[in-house]
Amino acid sequence: MPRTAPRICPLCEATCGLTLTIEGTTVTGARGDRDDVFSRGFICPKGAAFGALDADPDRLRTPLVRRAGRLREATWDEAYDAVAAAVPALVQDHGPQAVGIVLGNPNVHTMAGALYPPLLVNTLGTRNLFTASTLDQMPKHVSSGLLFGDPFAIPVPDLDRTDFLLLVGANPVESNGSLCTAPDFPGRLKALRARGGTLVVVDPRRTRTAKLADTHLAPRPGSDALLLAALAHTLLAEKLADPGALTEHTEGLRELADALGSFTPEAVAPACDLPADRIRTLARELAAAPTAAVYGRIGSCTVEHGTLASWLVDVLNILTGNLDRPGGALFPLPAAGPRPRPAGPGRGFALGRWHSRVSGHPEVKSELPTAALAEEIETPGEGRIRALIAIAANPVLSAPDGRRLDAALAGLDFMVSVDPYLNETSRHAHVVLPPPPPSQSAHHDFAFNGFAVRNQVRYTRPAVPLEADRLDECEIHARLVLAVSGMHGSAQPSAVDDMAIRAALAKETADRRSPLHGADPAALAGQLTGESGPERRLDLMLRLGPYGDLFGAADRPEGLSLQRLLAHPHGIDLGPLRPRLPGLLRTRSGRIELLPEPIAAELPGLRAALAARPAALVLVGRRHLRSNNSWLHNVPALTGGSNRCTLQVHPADADRLGLADGGRARVTADGGSLEAPVEVTDAVRTGVVSLPHGWGHDRDGTRLAVAGAEPGVNVNQLLDGTRLDPLSGTAVLNGFPVTLTPLP
Repeated sequence: MPRTAPRICPLCEATCGLTLTIEGTTVTGARGDRDDVFSRGFICPKGAAFGALDADPDRLRTPLVRRAGRLREATWDEAYDAVAAAVPALVQDHGPQAVGIVLGNPNVHTMAGALYPPLLVNTLGTRNLFTASTLDQMPKHVSSGLLFGDPFAIPVPDLDRTDFLLLVGANPVESNGSLCTAPDFPGRLKALRARGGTLVVVDPRRTRTAKLADTHLAPRPGSDALLLAALAHTLLAEKLADPGALTEHTEGLRELADALGSFTPEAVAPACDLPADRIRTLARELAAAPTAAVYGRIGSCTVEHGTLASWLVDVLNILTGNLDRPGGALFPLPAAGPRPRPAGPGRGFALGRWHSRVSGHPEVKSELPTAALAEEIETPGEGRIRALIAIAANPVLSAPDGRRLDAALAGLDFMVSVDPYLNETSRHAHVVLPPPPPSQSAHHDFAFNGFAVRNQVRYTRPAVPLEADRLDECEIHARLVLAVSGMHGSAQPSAVDDMAIRAALAKETADRRSPLHGADPAALAGQLTGESGPERRLDLMLRLGPYGDLFGAADRPEGLSLQRLLAHPHGIDLGPLRPRLPGLLRTRSGRIELLPEPIAAELPGLRAALAARPAALVLVGRRHLRSNNSWLHNVPALTGGSNRCTLQVHPADADRLGLADGGRARVTADGGSLEAPVEVTDAVRTGVVSLPHGWGHDRDGTRLAVAGAEPGVNVNQLLDGTRLDPLSGTAVLNGFPVTLTPLP
């Protein structure tokens, strides 16, 4: 008899609630959960394909261990024995920097990916950490760190209450949103217009999001920072800036006006390829709106001046008085996040506390640029990366110059992949540890609730029992921590969770500002509930969080705990976003630092772009609704249709270059060349071509039958990794020059 079970979808940042239909242990259907407090029944094609992904026959069921040069099936004990024999020995012989860690995008979509990698990094003591952030959103972390003192203090647009929304380099109708967790983003945009609001989209492509807009501006790619600087300049020059209540919490307004003095609409118009009067009008419309929010995403992040663009997004929200107010851009308050502290100066945010060994790239948020991973492996000398642990990561496709990284991985002394597939990266591993299908995993969104457009909390236990021959994903990670620490075989995986709980409670009870100061950590730990170590850790975070019961404190009788959350399988609504300033500021001044020194030092480079001669043809990426980077191309239900790897070219450029729709073209850039099918369309502006990200499934040694049948091409192979945003180390994946040659 079929049964149903709730499950939070882990396949994109929207985090929609699903209702799974299950027969035996097989997921036979998925629909939107109408009772979910956040998504209210919305579902996209990815969520609807949950069962197909869950049952993908190419998913690995057992560990793989390399023997005599070949990956062969092994037991879990054999796999961890291999890790325990190799990694500690390499650390002993060559030091902790001999081990690198790569964390891929899917880590933030799982509980295990949130709870254990920090413990792994601390256990190894390595500074060689590389993540998907430097291929995506790191500029926003840097700008938030410099403005507010906390790289995770990222404001999100108050979609449901704003009167004016300016989207820059974002296509949430197809991406479902990013750094802005909002189920049914398309419906929320339509609701904005239905209530009389205005939607403006800035994008060189006429995306599905742009088609919903009142106004679509198509500037030259990579010019977002110039456009935003001109908007800010206009607000200041025409005395339209009015920070309102933010004024007393902000420093640097006068200096900002001087710093942006040269970015007039007339000065930036040629570089942006937009009329100066249209730029000025947009600034005036932004200032005149009753409430407004500016939101920039990957198209404005993965460009040469991505951090400056991210900074200017919030500068505009501040200058118009729309930061930290309803209808503007607000800071979420996640249930499992830290409890708010009293306002006051903090430790601030620093860049470049250490540098990479080969090229001297500065550290950012304890990470090094993923674009530098290959050189750190292949360059001889002390500190060379000899072992790599890749967790849910496929940098051979997601990072620049995959061929070089492919060759570098083949030369490692040892590599571990935690991955359900044998893909372009994990095929190099000496040990592959496959997590179970998502139906067999519990789920809470630690990361994405920090970017949610409404405060809420949800948790779902596994919908299907764990199969006897599989390990829970959290246990896989915990055992990995034990294996690299030299404790393999001498401690149970639960010891890792116990250690994390003890450390958190010791810190909390030692904090004089905490209501639990002086309490007995062991006694508090004994009050935690849950069927597993991860559940006890979630219970701890909920209890200590902003809505928590603080272990039964008298003033919080209705506070959050795991037990209360389990009684609400469709989640608990915690209300709309509310103002949080100045309490969350952690800058050294205790104020919003509007023009921090690292930003000021980068502005001359942006001024130089005013006079730069633009390339004749540049390339931008694109996302598909039925895809998520490189990790959903093996699901038949999500292939075909618009989800194709084609080179989009404007008709005028196609005529000029002799390209035909359905023909083929060679694309050449810094990192080499590739061939792709041509799609002639006016969805891209002139001077711009587009290839989607995450394709190129054509390497030997993978087990991706569906993806391999339609491999596409790896757009990042066009890059050699030298183009980086200087402040964040983020790879420039958009707006780089290319040349096209028609092929027979």
